[in-house]
Amino acid sequence: MSATVLYMSTSLDGFIAGPNETPENGLGDGGHRLHQWSPNPDPDRKVTSGYLAGVNRQVQAEAMATGAVVAGRGTFEPAGGWDGDHHDGVPIFILTRHDPDDLRQWPLVSYLSDVTSAMTQAKEAAGDKNVMVQGAGTAQLAIAAGVLDELELHVIPVLFGQGRRLFEGLAAEQIELERTRVLEGEGGVTHMHYRVRR
Repeated sequence: MSATVLYMSTSLDGFIAGPNETPENGLGDGGHRLHQWSPNPDPDRKVTSGYLAGVNRQVQAEAMATGAVVAGRGTFEPAGGWDGDHHDGVPIFILTRHDPDDLRQWPLVSYLSDVTSAMTQAKEAAGDKNVMVQGAGTAQLAIAAGVLDELELHVIPVLFGQGRRLFEGLAAEQIELERTRVLEGEGGVTHMHYRVRR
């Protein structure tokens, strides 16, 4: 059965971006450190070293085997909209409060204003594959709406101290998670997988 899975790299102290995050500096100062475990071959992404072998390669391959993507504009736009194709031609569902007619149109991209609708449509599009969820805002909305099934967190051995936290601003309620896997990756990254208990 398809699951909605948040894939996110985070510092040990819970930051997904460094300080001074702007549209031009999408990961904030030093934020690229969080993605060195999984380098992007695009030299413009500023990730110049990496450890994409062994466990890290396995985890990255699992993420890229997903059948649809759900993200917010704060993730989508700084990434250049992934040029309209995140991976292997899978459908992309972007959460936005703006009129979709004002946004760039690509064949694989759908714009929606409701996280529940986005997750439902993404699961239908993904078939028996999982749905990749990206972005802190999208994750927080999905958790609050009860439509996030799992979390795959890539914990990097670095402390940021400042920046943007993954779970900043959640409602004051406990959300129980079941740890289903912990993998030690190359370069010190720890890959932790959790299922959201409902």
